[in-house]
Amino acid sequence: MPYFGWARQDRKDRPRVPIGAKLVANMLVAAGVDRVMTMDLHADQIQGFFDIPVDALYASGIFVPYIESLHIEDLSIAAPDMGGAKRANTYAKHLGTPIIISHKERAKANVVGKMTAIGEVEGRNVLIVDDMIDTAGTICMAADMLMARGAKSVRAAITHPVLSGPAYERINDSALEEVIVTDTIPLNPNKDLHKFTVLSVADIFADV
Repeated sequence: MPYFGWARQDRKDRPRVPIGAKLVANMLVAAGVDRVMTMDLHADQIQGFFDIPVDALYASGIFVPYIESLHIEDLSIAAPDMGGAKRANTYAKHLGTPIIISHKERAKANVVGKMTAIGEVEGRNVLIVDDMIDTAGTICMAADMLMARGAKSVRAAITHPVLSGPAYERINDSALEEVIVTDTIPLNPNKDLHKFTVLSVADIFADV
């Protein structure tokens, strides 16, 4: 299960709603599944929702070599929000780069109100890392904000390209130079994909 699609439903955000990730975990076990392999869970604690072994794999194994092959100078790794700081720090350690943390205030679900950045941005080539991209509002706002703060370029490395609603159009209209994704979710072939680079996760799953 390369993309565990219920991962964002990992807590009760209002009364009388289910924790969807736990519900699906129970359903899989009831159906007879005895082991789960998945990649870049939205929250690591979701592994504890299962009563069977879970192999939580990481896309950094293919993202890091690709980024290194680009030989980008003055590279900094950015988290799109405070929740992604741990992931960004892991990439920064692998690549030996500084880290930038974006802070966002949501006006409502999938709508970001305003955004600021913590860290040195001016003169840097920035790579934003995250586990998924949905409507692309956060990523595109972060890219535009970083360019306005003096970044040389902004790329993004995102494991799961959900890309709902106007996501493709937002990306193509944004300051993002390149969006690197995996094939855990197929891209829409009818969209303009000139900014996208797709890396395969097949070898990572095959090696488990």
